[in-house]
Amino acid sequence: MTPDDLKHALSGGLLSFPLTDFDARGVFDSRASASRIEWLMRYPAAAMFSAGGAGEFFSLTAEEYANVLRVAVQTARGKIPVIGAAGYGTATAISYAQKTEKIGADGLLLLPPYLVEGPQEGLRAHVTAVCRSTRLPVIVYNRGTCRLQPETLARLAEDCPNLIAFKDGVGDVETIRAIRALLGDRMLLLNGMPTAEAFATEFRALGMATYSSAIFNFVPRTAIEFHRAVHEGDEAVVQRLTTEFLEPYIRIRKAQPGYAVSIVKAGADIVGRPGGHVRAPLTDLTAEERAALAALIEALGPQD
Repeated sequence: MTPDDLKHALSGGLLSFPLTDFDARGVFDSRASASRIEWLMRYPAAAMFSAGGAGEFFSLTAEEYANVLRVAVQTARGKIPVIGAAGYGTATAISYAQKTEKIGADGLLLLPPYLVEGPQEGLRAHVTAVCRSTRLPVIVYNRGTCRLQPETLARLAEDCPNLIAFKDGVGDVETIRAIRALLGDRMLLLNGMPTAEAFATEFRALGMATYSSAIFNFVPRTAIEFHRAVHEGDEAVVQRLTTEFLEPYIRIRKAQPGYAVSIVKAGADIVGRPGGHVRAPLTDLTAEERAALAALIEALGPQD
């Protein structure tokens, strides 16, 4: 896909971030992964992000990452854009970007650099180097050690034609407004907050085209219903699902660091689509937290 093609596709609907399947030994399970992707593809999503944050990119070896992405590309069969990932230091991120392009993904999500916090000029150099290393359209993730200022992003937009989107996981309204004022429609703005649904209505008003949905992994019907309600301005549905599901869900998610991934795997297991345990340093939900999540899911009704 060209950068414009992917930019257009991403603006059209919910973004899927499938979890990564591990077997009982903690090894990547390619068959289970293919089955999961086939199931999720039954529901409308604009794109699928393989081995991203919800997919535990941070815990995968380079070989595992390649296997996860390869399964996604082969299973999608061109029916939905597949976005790979890159991260860590600049040289390593370039290696992941080139690997992602070679495997046949349609785009790249550039995750924050590992550990160190660099100045704006260093972040600009990092993002520029990765963008120039690949022909793939690139989405930069603004979170953690990569917090780009509007002026930095404007320079990147000039220097990197294949940088198509800014995924925000910080939630600084003033910064988002400044980016919109500087860049207009040049850069697609995506809501990448943890449990992005909780910010969807407010962020849409700021010009955020759409958002990444972790709950799509286990309650896809509900995720699609909520997304539709946000875009159609159905405040009654938004309020009902926020009160009955999202708010108590977020309370569980906030109980421990890393639960943004753990709760997704627990939810998938509860609905009969297990993906194995999370890898250390993350931990699984406790029995009590899992029971509370199960009750929330049951109240939503059937998803298939």
